[in-house]
Amino acid sequence: MSAKKLNFGLIGAAGYIAPRHMKAIKETENNLIAAIDKNDSVGVIDAYFPKADFFTEPERFDRHLDKLRRRGEKKIDYVSICSPNYLHDAHIRMALRNDAHAICEKPLVLNPWNVEALGEIEREFGKKIYNILQLRLHPSIVELKEKIENGPDDKIYNIDLTYITSRGNWYYISWKGDVEKSGSIATNIGVHFFDMLSWIFGKPIINDVHIYQKDLAAGFLQLEKARIRWFLSINSDNLPKKIKEKGQTTFRSIEIDGEEIEFSGGFTDLHTMSYKDILSGKGFGLDQANASIQIVHAIRNIKPIGIRGEYHPLLKNRN
Repeated sequence: MSAKKLNFGLIGAAGYIAPRHMKAIKETENNLIAAIDKNDSVGVIDAYFPKADFFTEPERFDRHLDKLRRRGEKKIDYVSICSPNYLHDAHIRMALRNDAHAICEKPLVLNPWNVEALGEIEREFGKKIYNILQLRLHPSIVELKEKIENGPDDKIYNIDLTYITSRGNWYYISWKGDVEKSGSIATNIGVHFFDMLSWIFGKPIINDVHIYQKDLAAGFLQLEKARIRWFLSINSDNLPKKIKEKGQTTFRSIEIDGEEIEFSGGFTDLHTMSYKDILSGKGFGLDQANASIQIVHAIRNIKPIGIRGEYHPLLKNRN
């Protein structure tokens, strides 16, 4: 963490994840100078940085950053990007053009070739692009990675990944329900799991998709050290009976060789931890983001093979 206070801009202030970034900026003892969102329901800013300037038009926000840069007073050091997935690439470029580093939510971009293009932008402007990959900082996941690294070199682990997070009809009307804007379900809700698993178990070897719908995707992913049956859904009808009976709307599970990995808690401080890493000269750059982007890009472009082969147990009754 820097000894002097750094100045931040924030894009996407009205979104679900933006308060975690505001909290991280506050807890690392830095300043939010300016924020933007096309929606003006951003009263949450008052809880963190009530004096921050606010814009609803990107042209005026860009102009403001440019003015601060030219004056040298309150020049923006970092821009935090919490905008819809399809805009990340453009907003990262805006940040770097204004002589600021970018801290971007996942997925960093929707297509693998955009990563290479952003590498050219990094080199041109001499600024860094960081991706928030907070699961890599979760204590249980760090412990798992250490366990795998210290285990047998030739062992292949069998994994069942299940993530069901219920969403209402609004989801399909919003940008999240538009494949061109969100990358669809595997990208929108699955990318952080695929990042975490490839970080621990290595590069993809086989990537099969069994079923791909607007509210459900499932498939089989073989990594260098793992065979993964995965199931992702935003439809509450797919929740296990025992979860429904408890009145819960979300179910998250990772089983490795039949053993459940517990990581349901410990999420509240991960963005602050991410910021501390970045500001101390660490953080996850373009090279770290690439693997999961390639995996989810392939998933949404592969023709589903149907429910056959090594499929997730929750697909059993769909034959």
